Amino acid sequence: MSSLKKFLKRKKYLAVPLNLTATNHFEITAKINGVTGRFIVDTGASNTCIGFDKIDHFHLISKTSKIKAAGAGATNMETLVSKKNNIAIGKWKKNKLKIVLFDLVHVNEALTSHQALPVDGIIGADVLKKAKAIIDYKKELLYLKK
Repeated sequence: MSSLKKFLKRKKYLAVPLNLTATNHFEITAKINGVTGRFIVDTGASNTCIGFDKIDHFHLISKTSKIKAAGAGATNMETLVSKKNNIAIGKWKKNKLKIVLFDLVHVNEALTSHQALPVDGIIGADVLKKAKAIIDYKKELLYLKK
């Protein structure tokens, strides 16, 4: 039987290396609007998110939002939304990405308290579904469909 990597390559998937952090999260490097950042891959997050403090860094244009964010022990957090963004993960690219913006301080405090580096945001299920993502936990690879 062929390896998963060879099989997915034939199916036109691109492999992106995952970095396992000290907190047992997978992290990737991605570009938002051409700017490189560090992101946790979170299959349980419904949306891709970036911290308020990174709005200018990633050239995001934000608007008020009625969405309330919750996660990592925090609930009912105020959010903004930014539409029409570009994302590139390795060679995989997507335009017109909606990004939810909220305060990621609690997330980064939790990471740094466990000797992990802070992140710029979270890659959520919205992107993972669009990319038909497959995670190979053993080989620490994220596969995204071209």
